[in-house]
Amino acid sequence: MKEKVILLAVLICSLIFCVHSIRLDFSSNWLWSKAANAAGKHSHGSINDARAQSTSSLISDFSDFSDLSDPVRPMAMVDHCMTLLSLRGGASGSNGDKDDKKVKGVCIGIDLGTTYSCVAVWKNGRVEICPNEQGNRITPSYVAWTSDGTRLVGDSAKNQAASNPINTVFDVKRLIGRKYSDPSVQKDSKLLPYTLAMATGDKPVVEVDVGSDRKKFTPEEISATVLRKMKETAEMFLGESVTSAVVTVPAYFNDAQRQATKDAGAIAGLQVERVLNEPTAAAIAYGLDRAGKQEENILVFDLGGGTFDVTLLTIDNGIFEVKATAGDTHLGGEDFDQRLMDHTILTFKKKHGMDLTKDSKAIAKIKKAAEGAKRTLSTMTSATMEVSIYLP
Repeated sequence: MKEKVILLAVLICSLIFCVHSIRLDFSSNWLWSKAANAAGKHSHGSINDARAQSTSSLISDFSDFSDLSDPVRPMAMVDHCMTLLSLRGGASGSNGDKDDKKVKGVCIGIDLGTTYSCVAVWKNGRVEICPNEQGNRITPSYVAWTSDGTRLVGDSAKNQAASNPINTVFDVKRLIGRKYSDPSVQKDSKLLPYTLAMATGDKPVVEVDVGSDRKKFTPEEISATVLRKMKETAEMFLGESVTSAVVTVPAYFNDAQRQATKDAGAIAGLQVERVLNEPTAAAIAYGLDRAGKQEENILVFDLGGGTFDVTLLTIDNGIFEVKATAGDTHLGGEDFDQRLMDHTILTFKKKHGMDLTKDSKAIAKIKKAAEGAKRTLSTMTSATMEVSIYLP
């Protein structure tokens, strides 16, 4: 048995190091399932997304396993392969059979969005969306702290954002798993009302006032707060505790961003059973995995609150493969709001000669009005924005 595992690990390494294209296609489910079974693991479900990562990154991942003379190293390589699969959404954890047993209790599905999040569960033979305490099927991905140190999450946090902008945190999905020096993070920091700072390892952290103290939170901790809110929403709907979840992420998320999402789930007290690509989740939701056994191509068009993504999927016998994905990480509902805000601020400056960009409370009020106008424009041809601003 050990010889088979070593031979299989060598075969996997040979395949990885022989790839010359910029992206790798790990859609050979037979090979990976054999590797999993040989290592005492099992493939997590029949639906496997395409694995895509640059060759140089993979070579770096396997640099620690270059010495094949040691029979233990191929085993470590197999385990590393399964870890990568887990992050990419195609396998379970790397803790062996103990973690691969059937999930105990209820497993919920969470869409952790840039602006809004949603939680659902399979109940009574269908998917049920869990409404929050306000009765809404979606919950704002907002976290805030009041002057007395009280933490608010969801609708309550968003409702007070105009009066407490510097301590209201949102859009952290654009920060999770990224470096502080990343150009996109630097661009976002100029538009966000709260303070972003650099922590150890070039990681971004959010600085807010919690009561009389100034505290720092990582994007993972903020996301964990939202995930915990989703967990509590599901528990309130089901009437029982929940410890397992499947979380969706954009198809373009790299391994660092996927791992950061799993870390956020762990902080929230959830065992993230799988990180699933959003376009794959959309295809499954529409039952396209059961449409037929014939291979077909599907284009998933996803215009969300923070991103616009177009993904080309191939489905063959229930197996999903991401052929291509493209889009704009800064073209979504939030960016529409920002354009309306920019237009309003510029118009006000032309008429009254005053620059409102320095007034964080005025900006927060305009942002709220802009979102309302955008919603109105979805069904009507015109909208009016009315904002009360106290001038010096």
